[in-house]
Amino acid sequence: MKHLIAPSILSANFAVLQSDIEMINNSNADWFHVDVMDGVFVPNISFGFPVIKAIQRFAKKPLDVHLMIVEPDKYIQPFKEVGANILTVHIEACTHLHRTIQAIKNSGMKAGVAINPHTPVQALSEIIFDIDLVCVMSVNPGFGGQKFIENTYSKISQLKTLIAEKNSSALIEIDGGVDLNNYKKLLQFGANVLVAGNTVFSSKLPSETITILKNG
Repeated sequence: MKHLIAPSILSANFAVLQSDIEMINNSNADWFHVDVMDGVFVPNISFGFPVIKAIQRFAKKPLDVHLMIVEPDKYIQPFKEVGANILTVHIEACTHLHRTIQAIKNSGMKAGVAINPHTPVQALSEIIFDIDLVCVMSVNPGFGGQKFIENTYSKISQLKTLIAEKNSSALIEIDGGVDLNNYKKLLQFGANVLVAGNTVFSSKLPSETITILKNG
């Protein structure tokens, strides 16, 4: 399959959010990546249901919602109700991960699992067959604009092997520090979805930057 591009709305200009949403709608992007932070699981707070509902109102592409929160099980149905198409939880935040994944799927969303930089790929071995997406954090979660962690390439390779061994169809999504210098290498190693925040929204020509990332 052709790889997917998911601009991170966290890097958008919230003073003119609708304009940035329309830009993504009209671009070669595939998804909207929506980061939800609670100030507990990560040292930052982003936005909640009202903003996501406003994004969904204008978005013409799927919402890829990434929960960087504790106790995500409490909020699965509300995220479905505000328009999430893909809901990703952190393995580090879920005591009963299989149950959480089943709850997401039963709500009609695709289920993703994110892993922090220190979490080994092998931690996913018992769940990889059940999920639709693995979000590999290539920076420490919580803030945009961080330096890309080079060990990410190794984790992509390990994930590809695990996915093949378990006959899984999970996509590999890379989140953090994706830019015009490393995106081709990420794709060569096997990434399927690239999340791009600052690279897109700090560009003078964001739609053209999306096209570059999409064309690989």
